[in-house]
Parts: sequence; structure tokens; C-alpha cells
Amino acid sequence: MSTIDIRVIPDPVLRTQSKPIENITGELVKLTDDMVETMILAHGAGLAAPQIGFPIRLIVIDTTLNPTEKEPLILINPLIVEAQLEENGEEGCLSVPGYYEYVKRAKKVLARGTGLKGKTIELECEGQLARALQHEIDHLNGVLFIDLLSPIKKSLFKKKYSRKNT
Repeated sequence: MSTIDIRVIPDPVLRTQSKPIENITGELVKLTDDMVETMILAHGAGLAAPQIGFPIRLIVIDTTLNPTEKEPLILINPLIVEAQLEENGEEGCLSVPGYYEYVKRAKKVLARGTGLKGKTIELECEGQLARALQHEIDHLNGVLFIDLLSPIKKSLFKKKYSRKNT
């Protein structure tokens, strides 16, 4: 296993619509191992393939957000099938380092994807796992959590971020 550099804004790969994965290959399995290691070392709750420069529909999520599992959650071609209720919660992103803000998301979701063994995985979840799934799936569609902020908060973010990077 090895770590991969995490892309940060304004890297254009973060705004790319990711392509579906057709086949589970040895290369893909290795990439998921590298993604998990990268996510853990960066202290992230999840990581999407575009964040490391691969515009493909692949996400990994930290096991601590899914207490019924001992292994990280790996989903190929994930999607949100159902979303219910709304709640505000604080989010950050490894691709937007050092910035945290409250974002409104669905409280409960039904997500579906494919696992590394080719089997369909369905997850009914809420709380942090639901939030992480929505956040990482947004990455696959070129959406960052800052895009979900109110116009005022977006403006404040742009000012803060431009000062930080000058």
C-alpha cells in the first residue's frame, strides 16, 4: 500500500463528473487499498477517487462511521436511492483544507453501490455515515461541500480562502 497526494481546490479534477467503473480489476483493488491508507493518514472520514486524481465512481469511508463493520466501507458506482428529513451538521473536506462549515443534508439515506467482490451493497443509515456518503458521492459529481453553502457563506469562504492562499 502507498499513499497518494490529495488534490485540493482549485484542481479541476475536483469539478469533473466521474465515470462509472465497468470492471473490478486488481488495479482497482490496489487503488482502494491506497485510498484507505491515504484517508487514514490524512485523518479523513472518507475519500472519493477524484480527490486523488482519478475521475471514477469509487469512494471509501472510515470504519468508525459504520460501527457494524470492522473494515472500511468501499463502494463502486455508489448512489443515493432515497433521502429523508434534513439536518445541519459541520463538515470539512480533505480537498478544502482547514475550512469547516455547517451544511444541510438528508438525515437518513438509502445508498446502493457495488463492493469489491462484485456484490450489491445497500445501506440504510443516518447520522455521520449518511452525511459521509452524501459528501463523498457529491465528489463523484464534481460537487464540493462549499457549493452547498448559502450565498453569504460562499462569499465569506471565498474571501477567507483567497487570503489563506496568497
